[in-house]
Amino acid sequence: MNQSASRRSFLAAGLGLPAAGLASRTAGLGPTIETPTLQQAGEVRYRTLGRTGLKVSAVGFGCMITSDASVIERAAEAGVNYFDTARGYQGGNNERMVGAALKARRKQVYISTKTHGSSKQAALADLETSLRELGTDYVDVWYLHGIGNPAQLTDEMLEAQQTAKQQGKARFVGLSTHSNQAEVIQGAVKTGKIDVVLVAYNFTMHKTVEPALEVAAKAGLGVVAMKTMAGGFRKARPGTDLHVKLSREGAMLAALKWVLRNPNVHTTVPSMTDLDQLEENMRAMTSPFTEADQQILAEHLRYIGPLYCRGCNRCQGQCPQGLPIPEMLRCLAYAEGYGEFALGRERFLELPAHTRQVRCRDCAACGVRCPNGVRVAERMRRAQELFA
Repeated sequence: MNQSASRRSFLAAGLGLPAAGLASRTAGLGPTIETPTLQQAGEVRYRTLGRTGLKVSAVGFGCMITSDASVIERAAEAGVNYFDTARGYQGGNNERMVGAALKARRKQVYISTKTHGSSKQAALADLETSLRELGTDYVDVWYLHGIGNPAQLTDEMLEAQQTAKQQGKARFVGLSTHSNQAEVIQGAVKTGKIDVVLVAYNFTMHKTVEPALEVAAKAGLGVVAMKTMAGGFRKARPGTDLHVKLSREGAMLAALKWVLRNPNVHTTVPSMTDLDQLEENMRAMTSPFTEADQQILAEHLRYIGPLYCRGCNRCQGQCPQGLPIPEMLRCLAYAEGYGEFALGRERFLELPAHTRQVRCRDCAACGVRCPNGVRVAERMRRAQELFA
C-alpha cells in the first residue's frame, strides 16, 4: 500500500468520512471537508490509566523514531490522545517535534516524557529542558527512564518527582523498565509514590510479566505497554524469506491485538513512522484477538525466536567478560527490527567503554545459554560488527 492510498483508506474507512467527498477534495474539486474532531473518531477505545483517572486511548503513540510530524498530528485528529517521548530521543530533538505537532491540541492530549538523570538536580534540569522543547508548562506523566533494579528508586529520585508534581510541572510520575521487570514493578508499588509504569510487554514474554502487571493494576498504578511488536521487524530486508512472511501475515497487527486483550494494560505506545502503521494500529482497538491471530504469532515466533531478546535477564552473570547482553541486543533490535541504525548506535555508545571494547570473536566458545533460544554469540558479534 503506498502512502497516498493509505491516507485515503485511513481517512475514508478509519474515520467514516465519505469516500466520494474525499476524492473530490484530493482532486481539488467540491467543498472542503472539515477535519474530524476527537468526538467524531468512532474507532478509538479508551481506558482509565490507573489511579491517575486519565482516559487514554488504548493505542497511544510511541514517538521515539517518528520523524514526520504530520503522522502525529493525524493520530491526534483521529482520537489518539496519549503521546510518549523522552529527553534523549533523536539527540534531544524528538520533544521539539512532538510539541510542535501537538501544540494546537495540547489541552486535548496527554504527553509523557522521560529523564535518564541519575540525581535530583540532573533529573529536574532535564524536565526544565523537556518543557521548553515541548512548548508546554507541564507534562502529564514524567518517567524515570530505564530502571533495571528497584535500588535505583532512591529517595533522591523519588523526591525529584514529587518536587515536579508540587511545582505543577508533572501531573503524574512513573518509571520505565526494560529488564528485571517483575522486581522493578514490585519496587514501584512499594514506594507508594509511583503513578504509572511503562513496561516492555508482548506475546513472547507473558509468563514473566503478566503477574507483575496484575499486581501493578490492582495497586492502582497505570500500566503502559511498550515493545509491543517484539522487536518490530516491520522493516526486514526486502526479498528475504522473513520479509515475505511478515508482510503477508499481519504479524504486527496480531501482536498489538494480543497486548490489548489484557485488561491490566491501560494503553500502549507502539512506534509509528507513517500513515500505514497508524491505520493498522488503530484497527487493533476494534478487532478482537482470534485463533487465526494466535497462529500468526506462533509462526512469527519461529522466525524471531533466535533473534529477539525478551529481557528476562536470565543470562545475567553468564558472560565471563561481563557484557550487558540484554542492553546490547536491544541496540541491535533498534537497528534491525525498527530499521533505526542511528538509534541503535547511539544507545550502544552509551554503554560503558570497557564493554564496547570487548569482541566476542576473541572467545573460543560462548558460555551464555539463552533459555528462550536466542543465538546469543551470533547476535552479539553482529551488534559489535555494526556499532563498535
